[in-house]
Amino acid sequence: MERTGTILRGREFDPVEGRVVIDDDGRIEAIEEESVESTDIILPAFVNAHTHIGDSIAKEAGRGLSLEELVAPPDGLKHRLLRDASRDDLVAAMTRSLRFMQEAGTAACLDFREGGVEGVRMLAAAADGLEIDACSFARGSIDAMHAGHGFGASGANDAEFGDEREATRAAGKPFGIHAGEVDASDIHPALDLEPEFLVHVVHPEPDHLERIAEQAVPVVVCPRSNLVTDVGLSPYAELDERTTLALGTDNVMLNSPSMFREMEFLAKLSDLPADEILRMATINGADIAGLEYGLVEPGRAARLLVLDGDSNNLTGARDPVRAVVRRAGVSDVREVVGS
Repeated sequence: MERTGTILRGREFDPVEGRVVIDDDGRIEAIEEESVESTDIILPAFVNAHTHIGDSIAKEAGRGLSLEELVAPPDGLKHRLLRDASRDDLVAAMTRSLRFMQEAGTAACLDFREGGVEGVRMLAAAADGLEIDACSFARGSIDAMHAGHGFGASGANDAEFGDEREATRAAGKPFGIHAGEVDASDIHPALDLEPEFLVHVVHPEPDHLERIAEQAVPVVVCPRSNLVTDVGLSPYAELDERTTLALGTDNVMLNSPSMFREMEFLAKLSDLPADEILRMATINGADIAGLEYGLVEPGRAARLLVLDGDSNNLTGARDPVRAVVRRAGVSDVREVVGS
């Protein structure tokens, strides 16, 4: 199997004209540079590095509420709505969000999963039959972590999480934790847990930035969510200078889980270059989760996004990487290879 067009190759997304050759095992066998007729743009499928898709039953609920009123356990609006919904309704709503993500070029999402072991099972049921890796970063118990992909802690001010951290390390799974979303008070305690990644980090102080750099802890940023909840915006350039950044869309209650929208938003409110934002949306999230894709290069799993470079939206674009990050959308998707 092969796909032809402008290929955004490797970690630098060097645009080359040619073909991607895919073997029978679904891996990239070769990238062959040559003149082709196709105007398609071929890039890695996205990895959405932070989601909460359980609240897909409550899209655009909670207008005017604070972050705590919206999502704080146990009595935030989100959690009340989750308790009141049936299992079938929750699974059906999550399936619709996962289907949208797949159609919008996302190969995987890292979901901070409420509901313990049953929550992990519900996400698996929602993803059944879809070609998207819905990775459960479970909460609620060590058993839930064992059932899922890793552990996703709510925040170091909510509990100590020491036992969960040790169990996750022993299981060889990643441990992620929210930190610095509302204020800086939980960043040092989160870093004390030596997590595989932090989420948000809106309010780091100089000593937090130093520790993040020293510990080489990746950070997943969620700019649209942070804007909606009025907690502020992360210091993207300062974080990018010190560590690896990845990109997530956060709560489906608040935002469409579209990586196109997240990339464009970040590109137009920050000084981060387009190629760095595309890495945040692909390989950096894949690396956090230990996935085998995220780049177009030989040996990688062929989870690819093919865009119509001759669409009314993209035709005439002089810089394909900037066009993908700042301009492309779901309507430009021609195909998601590997789905």
